[in-house]
Amino acid sequence: MSGYNIKIKEMPDDERPRERLLKRGPSALSNAELLAVILRTGTKNENVVSICKRILSSYNLKQLSLADMSELIQIHGVGYAKAAQIIAVFELARNLETFIDNPKTKIQSPLDVYSLFYPKMREKKKEEMYALYLDTKNQILKEDIISIGSLNASIVHPREIFKPALLESSASVIITHNHPSGDPSPSREDVSITKKLVDGGNLLGIELLDHIIIGDGRYVSLKDEGIIS
Repeated sequence: MSGYNIKIKEMPDDERPRERLLKRGPSALSNAELLAVILRTGTKNENVVSICKRILSSYNLKQLSLADMSELIQIHGVGYAKAAQIIAVFELARNLETFIDNPKTKIQSPLDVYSLFYPKMREKKKEEMYALYLDTKNQILKEDIISIGSLNASIVHPREIFKPALLESSASVIITHNHPSGDPSPSREDVSITKKLVDGGNLLGIELLDHIIIGDGRYVSLKDEGIIS
């Protein structure tokens, strides 16, 4: 019987991924074995470890984390359920990178915003804009997603930004969005939106502190660029 179709339950205990994890800890497992613990089951003709080894022979971890549902279900032995499990585990990993243990995290610089949002934005294929609502000490009260897709002035309207700010009694707001191209240089639309939001905030007495544009491993602060005074 060839190794790829030996059922997991037919393997010795010390070769089964889940049992090895329980006995020796996750660091004792290969990436393929860790993925096998998540996916749990194989197919009639191929066990789950073999499937995972095959997946990781075609994708490295970064590539696998970027794969979408339509791509994953093309892999032999991976249906919608297993594709959803793969997507979910990588999304959890991204969420862990941006997890705020202290809800009163203080924002002291553009770098703080970049560090908070880069893990969740670096792999996005569309532009996403978020707002951070801050108290008088620049501590985060709330984080909100404002829009997904190409930004323009009709989508990013001041009311979409400042309504939550009023509800949260925010003293100030910071907005941030990504450039999927990797180049964080502000576009004319980025500058126009920023100036419009500055004016809207001034009318309401809620300061737009900054607009951070995130690219591939770098960022631009529109406040540092002098666009926000």
